[in-house]
Amino acid sequence: MADRRENPIPGLLYKLFVFGFGTFAVIYLVAPIVIALTMSFTSDQTLKYPPEGFSLRWYEALLDPVRSATEHAAAFNSLKIAGLAVLGSLLFAVPATIGMSRMRKGTVGAIEPLLLSPLVLPSLVYGLAALIVANFIGFQPSLWLTVAGHVVVFGPLMYRAASVVAQGLNPSLAEASTVMGASWFTTLRRVTLPLLMPGILAGAFLVFIQSLDNVSISLFLADAETTVLPLRTFALIEESLDVRVAAISGILIGLTLIVMLVARRVLAPRQA
Repeated sequence: MADRRENPIPGLLYKLFVFGFGTFAVIYLVAPIVIALTMSFTSDQTLKYPPEGFSLRWYEALLDPVRSATEHAAAFNSLKIAGLAVLGSLLFAVPATIGMSRMRKGTVGAIEPLLLSPLVLPSLVYGLAALIVANFIGFQPSLWLTVAGHVVVFGPLMYRAASVVAQGLNPSLAEASTVMGASWFTTLRRVTLPLLMPGILAGAFLVFIQSLDNVSISLFLADAETTVLPLRTFALIEESLDVRVAAISGILIGLTLIVMLVARRVLAPRQA
């Protein structure tokens, strides 16, 4: 009989490619984070890698309300814009998700690309176009115009996250609630929204992070008084390679990790 033993070489090449490429990708993603964190603990006067010495002086300088008053104001503006962008996204993404889940597939296929189109358009192009349109109709750059721009560009992220959850919902649950005598509002509050909550929270996290880190839209739509943290960070780098930039990165990385761990804990499926 002929020897039918399988050739191990294709399997080895596959594993070598997958694990090798995966390792390279992880290093490529994690290395900048590690370098930024390392530089934030330097005792030197400027950004330099490898850092010289170990010190928390730049975190102390960043938290100093006198020395870093401009950075504190920029961070507050960024958090306010991101929070308002999440609220604005909720106002249109959740109703759109519920409404689209009750439409026919053909209608959804025609409308959904329009809702997701801001994700395809480069935000730099949208920011410039929004500024031109705002000036044409008489609006000046402001905090609220910036929030509106963030809602338009990043709101589809919440819709997409919530719609993925909505596709897996059983419509008979809402029908059963109605049959039992519940009003449409009670059904929405007690049945539909709790089931959509994982997608809503995931979308809120995505919108908040994208809004907090955005440069292009804020660059065009924010006024001179609405300094945001990303733009202030670029200014610090251009002016003096201030190490507080690395400290800002360290705080943002730490807060992001904490939020992700909490979200993983809260949204983890519970076993009966």
